[in-house]
Amino acid sequence: MRHLIPARQSRPDKDVIFALNAEATRRKQAGEQVVNATIGSLMNDDGSLAVLDSVASLLKQVPRDEWAAYAPIPGTPGYLEAVLADTFVGHEALKKTATAVATPGGTGALRHALMNYLEAGQKMLTPSFFWGPYQTLCDEHERGLETFPMFGADGLLDVAALDAKLDAQLKAQGRVLLFLNDPCNNPTGYSMRASEWKAVVERLVARSGQGPITLLVDMAYFLYGTAKDPRAFMAELTPLLGKVGLLFAWSGSKSFTHYGLRIGALIACEADDKERGAIQAALAYACRGTWSNCVRGGMWAVTKLLTDSALKARCDAEREQLKALLTARVDAFNALARPKQLDYPRYEGGFFVTVFTPDAEARAAKMKERGVYVVPQKGAVRVALCSVAQADVAKLVDALVA
Repeated sequence: MRHLIPARQSRPDKDVIFALNAEATRRKQAGEQVVNATIGSLMNDDGSLAVLDSVASLLKQVPRDEWAAYAPIPGTPGYLEAVLADTFVGHEALKKTATAVATPGGTGALRHALMNYLEAGQKMLTPSFFWGPYQTLCDEHERGLETFPMFGADGLLDVAALDAKLDAQLKAQGRVLLFLNDPCNNPTGYSMRASEWKAVVERLVARSGQGPITLLVDMAYFLYGTAKDPRAFMAELTPLLGKVGLLFAWSGSKSFTHYGLRIGALIACEADDKERGAIQAALAYACRGTWSNCVRGGMWAVTKLLTDSALKARCDAEREQLKALLTARVDAFNALARPKQLDYPRYEGGFFVTVFTPDAEARAAKMKERGVYVVPQKGAVRVALCSVAQADVAKLVDALVA
């Protein structure tokens, strides 16, 4: 007799990315020369995890009661205010309309968006190259996932394809929830230009009369791009207020290099005070109904890192050093990959790059034989350059070309 409900009886028992990482790690520990470009954690060139010392030191100073006590269900007020202030530096028009709840990492924020902005059986929308767990989240929460071709013939975001899918979804299900992971998209590394954001916003506003549309910006990697102002794209989003729902999935995992701390937030911007209150109530209720509350000690530490000027300056300086480490790998990859005519999007920064290939599974398997691990996807392989030492970039590129 099978006691699992039918929908849960055929779940995969391993996450593909973590399984590949485990295999690569075993081979490396056995003494083989392995390049592991699977896992989305920033590593030092010696293979150790890159950790911000300022964060690690502060976590040791968290008061006992802050670790032990329950946190308020939506998150501690100081944490939520600090996250909003950090998110909207230079964008007060958005901050004035914003409310937030604490979530276990950015993934918790994505979960809340799916459950509060789509009905069961409806489908979220995202570009054709997306973080694989988007699909897992949809499967687990009885939602679907549809995509539009991410890139047009000009190599830019295919806004016309997005617009066509907006129209189709509004006609089919009466609402749209659009996830855009930018800047530094996972898995492509692509960052949209201001003109692309402006075109997206124009189409969202134009379609908003057909039904509720909500945009979620998954900004997990926004501090690792090359833009002088990582929040500059937000200037293009203000026309959405009052017309299109606007959400941000904020994550401390990459920003503070403490992936296991699980500190994040879902931010919602809503110009109408009454509707904003209803959103806050719905999100807080969702917190209680899933994880109840988040790690209070982690929120205490992140609040200090965002509000104590000396701590913030130290943390920001350390992050710039890690960003320089990553940028050097990006530059090395571009310098080697372009002359060999590898097909990949514009890549200027971020943890990942995607190399297009029609035979992704076969390409990844062939690369494993050479001791190089990447993640196969539909029509491409994902390369986690964040975990590849600069000295190994040449071997990685050679394996991609072979």
